Amino acid sequence: MRITTKVARELVGVLEESREKISKETKEILETIGQVYDFAEYERRRKEVEERINDFPSLVKQAVSMITIAQSAGRPKKLNLVQRTHLFFLTGVLNKSNRDTIALLGSLLQAFIDVEISYKYIERLYSDEQVEMVLHNVFVLMLKKGGVSGKFAGDGTGYSLLITKHYRTNPKKKAKDYRYVFRLIDLETGMYVGIGYSTKSEMDAFHKAMKMVKEFGISIDSIALDKYYSSRKVLKLFGKDTSLYLLPKKNIAKIGLDWAKIFNKILEDPVKYLKNYFQRNLSEAAFSADKRLP
Repeated sequence: MRITTKVARELVGVLEESREKISKETKEILETIGQVYDFAEYERRRKEVEERINDFPSLVKQAVSMITIAQSAGRPKKLNLVQRTHLFFLTGVLNKSNRDTIALLGSLLQAFIDVEISYKYIERLYSDEQVEMVLHNVFVLMLKKGGVSGKFAGDGTGYSLLITKHYRTNPKKKAKDYRYVFRLIDLETGMYVGIGYSTKSEMDAFHKAMKMVKEFGISIDSIALDKYYSSRKVLKLFGKDTSLYLLPKKNIAKIGLDWAKIFNKILEDPVKYLKNYFQRNLSEAAFSADKRLP
């Protein structure tokens, strides 16, 4: 079937109607019978998380061994690189402020590392380039060990630098007031596989994340993205072997070969297409959890 602009816009309308219908039916089912949990799947996932946490110390040591640090003048650091990385990680796990972390663990830490640590010391870890390199290496090692499925979802957002402005509700956004991030998540493992940060826009952060994925040599079999990324420039970034799941904009004017492939997929099975598209909700859920971290 030849995909014209008229047909494309009609399909977009069908998708929007199907999307609303599926959302309404899902809400009604949940209200009637409640949320149904797959406890077997939950236990499997929980064990995977436990294994990753147990592997973390050995991965940190391996990551540190991959770094060559030149000797520099000045006072030696209180903690070695392995200890600093663990302290930084522990601060994140506790989900407390730097002051609260020291208040909770100060005396306990001193018993193990035999030095006194202040909240200022923890603050400096956020700008410690060596710790940053170790965490990057740990990230790469975890991906290599756990593998990637090739099935991804991505989403971008912004973080306001001013407490008086909220990213999603502020209609007049100025780039200088926000910092943007895009994260690509593996739908099978729940691991991030690509991250991009930008002071310019979500799209710039998206391109940086895609560059990171490419540098890691990760193949993308399928990807679900928000409507914000529904442009031909974005579609052309992916090869013919990548299945794309994103909703076209209602005012779509030009189809082209890339959009024609997507619309033909929608014609085959609109519900199945939407089901794959809705997997991007996992990416949104991960973002929501990350935003609650300190």
